[in-house]
Amino acid sequence: MTNVHSYTKKVISHFKHPHNYGKLKRPDGTGEVGNVVCGDVMHLYIKIGKNKQGREIIKDIGFETYGCAAAIATSSVITDLAKNKTLTEALLLQKDDVIKTLKSLPPIKVHCSLLAVDALNEAIHDYFSKHGKPIPKALEEFHKRIEKSKCEIEDRYGEWVGEQRK
Repeated sequence: MTNVHSYTKKVISHFKHPHNYGKLKRPDGTGEVGNVVCGDVMHLYIKIGKNKQGREIIKDIGFETYGCAAAIATSSVITDLAKNKTLTEALLLQKDDVIKTLKSLPPIKVHCSLLAVDALNEAIHDYFSKHGKPIPKALEEFHKRIEKSKCEIEDRYGEWVGEQRK
């Protein structure tokens, strides 16, 4: 079992003082992911703007996470990493970028970094979908995997999930 002492100072800092915490009003894109095994749930919100070159960037970003210290810390870090990046740059972020920023994660908590990246990708996919923009093939395939996973969870735990949403 992981205890606080196996977390780096960076993880503890992001857990105690998360950056960009909170839901954005009228987000341009929303990503929601979860892990049925550990119970972590992440909601990530993005607002899109343009940089000086006229390229779309993540102008503002926020999150709400229900989970452990690592889940909250990785959510905080992914928002820092994605803010002011172009959508193409943000889609290149990987779990290893999150882990490196946090200086390390216990092996049993690495899945939290993947959830954070998944939430960001889902928010970008949601933005593209809502605004009729072309969705990169890799992002569409990723989204289909996330949706399939959500359906499997609903099928397996549908009654329980329905009770939690009330």
